[in-house]
Amino acid sequence: MSAPLLELRNLSKSFGALKVTDNVSLTVVPGEVHALIGPNGAGKSCLIGQISGELLPDEGEVRFGDRPVNALPVHARARLGLARAYQVPRLFGSLSVEANTSIAEIARTHSGYSLWSKADGDEALVQASHRALESVGLHEKAKRTSALLSHGEKRQLELAMGFASAPSLLLLDEPLAGLGPGDSEAMIALLRTLKGRYAILLVEHDVDAVFSLADRVSVLVSGQIIASGPPAQVRADPQVKAAYLGEEAGDD
Repeated sequence: MSAPLLELRNLSKSFGALKVTDNVSLTVVPGEVHALIGPNGAGKSCLIGQISGELLPDEGEVRFGDRPVNALPVHARARLGLARAYQVPRLFGSLSVEANTSIAEIARTHSGYSLWSKADGDEALVQASHRALESVGLHEKAKRTSALLSHGEKRQLELAMGFASAPSLLLLDEPLAGLGPGDSEAMIALLRTLKGRYAILLVEHDVDAVFSLADRVSVLVSGQIIASGPPAQVRADPQVKAAYLGEEAGDD
């Protein structure tokens, strides 16, 4: 296995008496899809927050690209190549689809948004935006106001914004949440095209999607990793069945 792109070393995080992350160690290597699953309240989003820099661990270390990043804020981690998509898409609703991806590119290449007024006339910026939109199938809606997109399209746009930031790792927090069957199938197909192009840490409740997409699966229960390994191995694990998947998971 390749050297880790992302490495979590014994992360722990508490809010008062509630321990939401309990001595978690985990790696993601370049090009793999590593899925993180577990019941509601297991601490998955809190763990993602510690990776992205929105939360600081009480103990342990986050390493990205073989360097410690605990002291780095969100934007600094993003510039190193770490992009996050949220359970609820975070977009600039009054701006066009194209403008949203252009902002992501400006954030990557400049110290602020002072050049936004020149974005429409910046051919390189426009081309980068369109490449990102084409990769998620939204290039024909580049001029549409992002608030008018469907929920599934908003999720696609957030992924395009992530691509525009030139990431090496995508943190995807429940990309199928709230999608109907058609949009879910489209998102799964899109995620499948990303395999090998990016390292992905995928948090998702759709177990069937997880086991069809992931190279490795880790199971988080009450803040602790109780199993980690190839999908078939994790799906057959008695402890995982009892804690999360249920007995039917092994009856394929």
